[in-house]
Amino acid sequence: MSELPCTAGRRTLLAGGLAVLLGAAGCGGGGRSAAPSPTTTPSTSPSASAEPSATASATATATLPATTPWEPGPGEVQPDVKRRAVQLVEALGTWGAGGQGLAAAQQRVAALGLPTALADQAGAALLPDAPQAALQVVDAQYGGILTDSASVLVVCRQWALAADGTLTPGGTTVDVRLDRAEPRWTVTALHPAQPGPPAATPAPAVLQVLAQQRIQLPPAAVADLRSSTVHDSVLQAMLTLARSYTFQVSVVRSGHPLDVFGTDRPSDHPQGRAFDTWQIDGHPVVDPATPADLVDGFMRAAAAAGSYNVGGPRQLSGGRTANQFFSDPTHRDHVHAGFLT
Repeated sequence: MSELPCTAGRRTLLAGGLAVLLGAAGCGGGGRSAAPSPTTTPSTSPSASAEPSATASATATATLPATTPWEPGPGEVQPDVKRRAVQLVEALGTWGAGGQGLAAAQQRVAALGLPTALADQAGAALLPDAPQAALQVVDAQYGGILTDSASVLVVCRQWALAADGTLTPGGTTVDVRLDRAEPRWTVTALHPAQPGPPAATPAPAVLQVLAQQRIQLPPAAVADLRSSTVHDSVLQAMLTLARSYTFQVSVVRSGHPLDVFGTDRPSDHPQGRAFDTWQIDGHPVVDPATPADLVDGFMRAAAAAGSYNVGGPRQLSGGRTANQFFSDPTHRDHVHAGFLT
């Protein structure tokens, strides 16, 4: 089904003091965070080829990499909603000596003024069995933003440090659900990504995407591709776009709402028929300083590569159908590309 937003008769949201149409779910971020120091960890490059697999060997080292808190950049819709979601994920996924385990995680959640039951929903994806861990948020994008509720997709990398000094890289994407509250929005639920096990024999296009340095994928997206649950149309479109752009993907299949946020229409993402891009040629989509023609050109290139449903920060004209391009507040921070098969 299309990721297009609902009609004005459904729901409205408040952004920047203006009533605007409901944002369809799906798909960018644009916050600022420094990369972990390469001198204290194995390669943390976001390139697909450097991503650890579920069976990748751990790397022995003495210390965790340095990480920095993620902060919303300019151009964000409701920046404190993203900040609230990210702070919870950072608190859950980072701890020093003595911070291991569910009880300690519950204390970190309580310190944020949030329900301790949220720690129970983090699971092994955020609470690996290790004495110490560090988490770096790569991106936070909207899965949907309404007047009184939101979905923020927090994309992160994580390192778990064992007692013997073995450092194991990992990471996930978490769909964080929030409701409006005073003085700040509150988190109501966490849905960590569930990519599934890797396929015994990956398709050739999967291997091509994973080897393409111009396509940069976070851990959950890499696992999606390795599970062979992503349609070939998505993979081929990525490879086509990589001829002209270097881009960072935020979400492919797992870690995204099952339905277009605020509706009962199935999203293309969980069906392996969509991907979201939050950065193009080093420029965050959400940043007002990013050249408009760069983002618009990427959107048109995605449509030319086969996407029937391209969303982004601006409404584009043209297209093979009247609704091939769309824009709403949810997609101000990323480009969504959906495919029919």
